[in-house]
This record gives sequence, C-alpha cells and structure tokens, in this order.
Amino acid sequence: MIINDNGCGWLNQLEKRSNYKILDKSLKCDYLIVGAGYTGLSAARSLSRIDKNKKIVIVESQLAGEGASSRNSGYLVDTTLNDGFTSDKDIKNYKTKTQIYDLGIKAVKNFVKEHQVNCDWNECGKYFASSKLKDESTVKSFSKVLSELNFENKILYNDELCKKLGTKFYKIAIYTKGGILLNPAKLVRAMIKSLPSYIEIFENSELLNWKKINNKIFCKFKNCEVETEKIIFCTNGFLSLLGIKKNYNFPLTLTASMTRPLTKNEYELIGNPKEWGVLPISSMGATIRFTKDKRILIRNTAEVCDATHMKKNKLNDRINLHKIGIKKRFPELPNNIIEDSWSGVVCRSRNSSQIFEKIDENIYVAGCYNGSGIGVGTLFGEQIALMAANQQSAEIETIQSRKKPNWLPPQPLLNVGIYTRLIYERLKSRSEI
Repeated sequence: MIINDNGCGWLNQLEKRSNYKILDKSLKCDYLIVGAGYTGLSAARSLSRIDKNKKIVIVESQLAGEGASSRNSGYLVDTTLNDGFTSDKDIKNYKTKTQIYDLGIKAVKNFVKEHQVNCDWNECGKYFASSKLKDESTVKSFSKVLSELNFENKILYNDELCKKLGTKFYKIAIYTKGGILLNPAKLVRAMIKSLPSYIEIFENSELLNWKKINNKIFCKFKNCEVETEKIIFCTNGFLSLLGIKKNYNFPLTLTASMTRPLTKNEYELIGNPKEWGVLPISSMGATIRFTKDKRILIRNTAEVCDATHMKKNKLNDRINLHKIGIKKRFPELPNNIIEDSWSGVVCRSRNSSQIFEKIDENIYVAGCYNGSGIGVGTLFGEQIALMAANQQSAEIETIQSRKKPNWLPPQPLLNVGIYTRLIYERLKSRSEI
C-alpha cells in the first residue's frame, strides 16, 4: 500500500483535497488508466477528445497527483547533462532526446495556455553547476554539444555566478536559456481539475493484480474488480512493481527539503537574487532551487529503498544531509530554516531512455522518465492515448525514433549493480551534496 504523507512542501502550499472517491464496487470500462500523475491525467484528457462516448476510468494507489508529479523539483527541461547513469556521447541520439524534451515543453505550455493555469511558470533557464573548477572540461564539452544543436548557452565562473545565485559555493556553471521553472503541484492539480466530469477517477485504490482473458483485461482491487477493453499503465516509478517491463526499468527514491520563505534581511544577505534553478554537473550532486517566494529547495540523495514509503527516522537522516548542503551554500543563513521534507520515487533505465509502447494487444505503457517527467510525462500521456485509440502522430514517430531502454539483469544482481554504482557516484560527488 502506498502511504500518503503530508511532508511535501509544494503540496503544503495548496489546499488539501478531500472530494475524492475510492473504488468500492466492480465496474466495466473501455479504457482503464493506472496512475493519476502527469502521464495518466494527460492520457485521460487526450482520450476524452478522441471519443466522448468511451467510458474512461483512472485508478490511483494514493491521492491523484501527489506522487512524483508533485514531489519533483519543478524543472521543465529542454536539455539534460545527467538524466541517468550515463551521458549521451552520441550526438544523433542526444538530438532526438532534446526533440522529445521540446515536444514535452510544448505539450505543457499548450495545457497551461488552454486552461489558464497559474503554476508559477518562469522561462528563466537553468544552470548546470559545480564547486570544482576541474569540471571545466565537462562544461566546455557540453557547451560544444549544445552549440552544435543551436541551444543558447553561456559558461560562467566564480563572481559572476555568485551575483546570479547568491552563493560563493559554485566555481563554474553552464547556463542554458530554454529551461522552465514551475510549481509542479500547482500544475498537476490543474490537470485534475480540468478533467471532464464524465471521466471517473478513483484514489487510494491500489491495483493488486491483473490478467488478460479472451482479449479483455481483468484488474483486481481490494474489494472489487474492473473489467476493461484496454489498459494504459502510467505508474512510472512503480512500473516494475506491477510487473511491467521489469527487466528494463527500476525505481530510485529521492529525498528533498524546502525552507520557509527567507526574511527580508536574509534575502538581502544573499544578494537579492532572482528565481533560479541549479542542476548538478556530478550525477549525484545536489539539485537546488531558489523559488519565486524566496524558499530554498534541495535534493541531494538518491537510493534504493522501499518505494512505497520512507520511514521517519530514515527521512530525518536525509534531512541532516539537506541541512549540510544548504549551509555549505548559504553559511550566512540560520541553521533551522527547513520547513518541509519528503521522499519521492523516480523511474530509471540503464541507458536513460524512456518506455513508450504497446506491450500486448490492448495493453499500453508510458513511463521511465529518468528524472525529466514533467514535460515528457505530459507528452507521453497524450501520445500513448492516441496509440491506444489506434491513431498516429508526428510526435509518436519522434518518440519511437529514440533509443530503447537496455535490458537489465535479474534480481539480486540488479540491486547489487545499482548499489555499487550509487556508491561510486556518491564518492565522486561527495563535495557536491
């Protein structure tokens, strides 16, 4: 059972949702969508435009939109340097990846414009930064790739970075113009509200198992069953727990903290910076944001653990790492300014590629976003719905041209490999927490 908690800073800025339904009786539908995050909600919205006469049902094991869709750092990315355990050296594949990111940005932008969504949208770009000047070669190499693909970018050092970010911690960074910062919880909450009334959504309703019999899919829940003509799996970090493409994806648990808003004096102490977002050059370094309302968000841990819930004592240990990370960057700020802390689950593949396919007759899946789920998740949801409705699009052609996820070894070899790699990456990035 996925456990709902009240630790996410993004969610705690919104009103609590209470008007939700739990699945407590058996039913039949044309489409069953499993997962109510960016992907599942976008798939439902897309299906509703194709055929309003179809019965569309969404099931979610926790509260809709309150999984990874609300718990991420709020980056709508155009480019990535570390979107998994590998960096793409193949320029053709990287170009395809950035094309998918661009389509994802357009999908989210279209939704925001159509529904007049206030999600603190800020087209301010982002920084890939490091506290080590020895990362200059990585920065210059990445800048070259970006320039070849016509992405506007700029390399910054020391004092110039300090003026932008309000911290002397970083020694070098590359700024990319196309990235967007937003409030992820506000965005996904708007997706819930925009669903047509005839789409049924059931929350705190965990899918226990499913099977296909005579071209129909039967899904077992706690006290009932759903019979559906077609099923679309949109559970991202929980795909492998449902047995979906389990040899091609795995979950990682991340933890983050967000401070209270800085006071006027504290804000002046760090130089009155505008809103910004920093992604690490080292793959296990810290993701940091300075938000519109003058909060600091930090995410500097990734690990294999129980994907359904992080125990309080373990989360407290991670909070201590967050405090260290904030103090390293902003020594002039008080020690105890963290207001909220939470965990969330992302889905990874071996080669940082996504999952998007028909896996059997009437069975579809979209997920494994490798930490870039806002745009790609929205795009994949819209497009997997088209595929399930037997339609085609230019976007689907672009998605299908990407490299497919590599095969993963079975357990326990997989976890041994992940643990080993995480330890290696942590050691490389230990100064960047």
